[in-house]
Amino acid sequence: MPPSPQVVVVGSIMQDLTFACAEFPRAGETIMARLAGGQGGKGSNQAIACGRTGMKTVFIGAMGRDGFAGQVTAFYRREKIGCHLVLKAGQSTGTAVILLNREGQNQIVIEPGANAALAPADVPRSLLAKARVVVTQLESNLATTAHVLRVARQAGVTTILNPAPMRTDFGPALLRHVDILIPNESEFVALVRALPGIRRRGFDERALQAMPREALHGLCRQLGVPTLIVTLGRRGCFISERSGHHFIPAHRGMRVVDTTGAGDAFCGGFAAGLVRHKGEVVAAARLGTAVAALSITKPGAAFAMPTRSELQRFLRKTGAA
Repeated sequence: MPPSPQVVVVGSIMQDLTFACAEFPRAGETIMARLAGGQGGKGSNQAIACGRTGMKTVFIGAMGRDGFAGQVTAFYRREKIGCHLVLKAGQSTGTAVILLNREGQNQIVIEPGANAALAPADVPRSLLAKARVVVTQLESNLATTAHVLRVARQAGVTTILNPAPMRTDFGPALLRHVDILIPNESEFVALVRALPGIRRRGFDERALQAMPREALHGLCRQLGVPTLIVTLGRRGCFISERSGHHFIPAHRGMRVVDTTGAGDAFCGGFAAGLVRHKGEVVAAARLGTAVAALSITKPGAAFAMPTRSELQRFLRKTGAA
């Protein structure tokens, strides 16, 4: 484990079971598919995406006492990425079942397992305090997520929350400890609907997509977070800061193999970019966009995250280096 990680990611780790099929099944329908296993979990994916850029990264998460634990430890050792993995007795490692159609789109169902048992005491305060950026999500214990954000913010560390997956027990008070919020379109819609004082009856993804950028910026400002980045899939991402707003288009012409983990790729790449570019949000988002673009050209989640050399070649090719 690096003695002074620049990015610490706290969150989930999953055993991914991916079923590749031509089309998603309709209700009551049974279809044939090809099965592939792999490593996933939003927290772990983001840590791998960040670490593969060359950034000193540590992942903190929980697993069950099962065969998967040894595989994960070996994987992080091969990746040369730091990890602090807590084994939970009586718990299984979290599992995700992923349906993947021929267009590379996915549907995902998760069982959190040991991720739900990750406790505040499992997260070393010293690691949080030494970092420059701390990243977390909503796929593990929510009380621990709040604890991590609060402790990191108190230590003067930049905090990033990827509110995924959105949960019915999400409390808006959590946003008080967030410097940078990174939802996708559906998560942003859910946040707008959940927060008191924002009158957006009937607000949905279609309304979001049709909204002028100035109006979207105004809506983002109502959430009270210093920086808000809405990832827009194949369109790119929208950045709202106190000083103004920006739009970064997605890279075109990418061969889509599997979109699983693309949002995680953006978050991990963005965190690395935030350190690399000394807090410059737009520059960091450009790096996150490049990492996400490369991730969809390979199958799987963690395994699809681009390596440092792949990323450097892509940045030179696109003139974004």
